[in-house]
Amino acid sequence: MKIKDVILSKAYTGFFFDDQKAIKAGAKKDGLFYIGKPLIDGFKTIRQKGEAISIQIILDNNTIGIGECAAVQYSGTGGRDPLFLADDYIPFIEKNIVPLLIGEKFISFKEIAEKYDTLKIDGKRLHTAIRYGLTQAFLSVIANEKKVTMAEVIRDEYNINDKIYSPIPVFTQSGDERYDGVDKMILKEADVIPHGLINNIDEKLGRNGELLKSYIEWMRNRVLKYRVRNNYLPIIHVDVYGTIGIIFNNDIQKIVKYLADLENSAKPLKIRVEGPIDGGNKEDTIRYLAEITKELARQGSKLQIVADEWCNTLADIKDFADAKAGHMLQIKTPDLGGVNNICEAILYCNERKIGSYSGGTCNETNISAQVTTNIAIACKANQVLAKPGMGVDEAFMIVKNEMNRVIALANRKRR
Repeated sequence: MKIKDVILSKAYTGFFFDDQKAIKAGAKKDGLFYIGKPLIDGFKTIRQKGEAISIQIILDNNTIGIGECAAVQYSGTGGRDPLFLADDYIPFIEKNIVPLLIGEKFISFKEIAEKYDTLKIDGKRLHTAIRYGLTQAFLSVIANEKKVTMAEVIRDEYNINDKIYSPIPVFTQSGDERYDGVDKMILKEADVIPHGLINNIDEKLGRNGELLKSYIEWMRNRVLKYRVRNNYLPIIHVDVYGTIGIIFNNDIQKIVKYLADLENSAKPLKIRVEGPIDGGNKEDTIRYLAEITKELARQGSKLQIVADEWCNTLADIKDFADAKAGHMLQIKTPDLGGVNNICEAILYCNERKIGSYSGGTCNETNISAQVTTNIAIACKANQVLAKPGMGVDEAFMIVKNEMNRVIALANRKRR
């Protein structure tokens, strides 16, 4: 295979870039806008439109593959790369990357993905969003050239011998529409609900955690009241962005006691809590989450902790997994750069018997969602995020339909 041409175009994502520092500092909302000055370099406003770059790779036989460079909603914080704006990075890619790609010969996805994922320009690795989009395009063009699904390419190259392709639980996210969003999830019988965006103590968590507890009780009652099938028991998964640690001053015993209250409030539904504490750095976050996980086990709790912040790169994921810092790790797909790292991360979590959550961000595109869904299926992740956007319907449709298509096609070939 040889690359003949590369076409770049500006793309839009399913959500926004948000300055998390300004929001955590108490920025107030006016409709969809935030009032105040941004605190993270590169932001002109606290919330601004989400942008991406679409990369189309054309082989010498005119086979085309597509990938999209996207970055997370909360860019520029938590150890992540800076804000990714198309007008800034299209010229960079045209100058530095496209000349390297033209005429590039390669045999496998792993070969070319690892080459460009580790590439340095002027001594620096490429922005995670560029590595993310480029490697998506490589996987896409190879699958199109071989006339197979992207999931089949991954299973072949990573020696995953399972012959059956099976569905993965889909985690839907509501954003700030925490009530209407849940109703949509129940109607669609989503496997895991609702994310909830619990990123503000006064409005969403409560000074003693009372608002989150009330919300979980409401969800439980809503599911039991409106479910069509009696065996529909979705898992409740809320992302609290370290706010539980804040209200309890990082006191592990108080945090665990509160988590036990949440678990009781959710019954008969199971519950996961993402990011209960943020240590302000990777090492302290790992230590805190490992302590909480161990104490929950000691008390016989079935509540699961999900790690997110500071768990950004493949190396980070391995460190969190080795330390048992949580029951499940979010593999925040754009943060890993090359999608080859997503494969490695899921497989490592599975090997270490810690939950593998192929996540990402509302601020992605339909293309990146489809590619990473293929990878999650191939590597047998424990959970996959419905993305992009926060509207529930669109993200669930994109991920679930791609999953069903890929599974049906790949299993038909096996038969």
